[in-house]
Amino acid sequence: MSETLIHKTGTPDVIASSDGRLTLTVPIQIKRRSGRKLVTLPNGETAKPRPWDIAATPLQLALARGHRWLAMLESGEAKTLKEIAVREGIDNSYVSRMVNLTTLAPDIVAAILDDALPNHLTLFDLAVDPPALWEEQRARIG
Repeated sequence: MSETLIHKTGTPDVIASSDGRLTLTVPIQIKRRSGRKLVTLPNGETAKPRPWDIAATPLQLALARGHRWLAMLESGEAKTLKEIAVREGIDNSYVSRMVNLTTLAPDIVAAILDDALPNHLTLFDLAVDPPALWEEQRARIG
């Protein structure tokens, strides 16, 4: 028989039923960060993600799409953003906003890749009409 270790970090509620089953309630919070759900333990720590749970965030995916579509334009594979939108079956304005992400300052791109942007920032905040100057982009983020 294998043993399972459970480290107590809060005060769980255990309720026994008449048929021998136990219901265990553990006080945790689930928070959204950049489209990813994180478990916050009662002591305020964030549970470490397991390797198989780590997936690209929506911002990371959007940045990758923007660079892919820009490369398609630069290589001549596509002539216009509208052509890309038709190929992908999506709205032209969405393609335009994702390509806008390719103009972000390198430190902002690094923060997206590291999933280290402030929680309040959304894809809309970054992709819609970003300032041309990197200093202004940083100021907009805060």
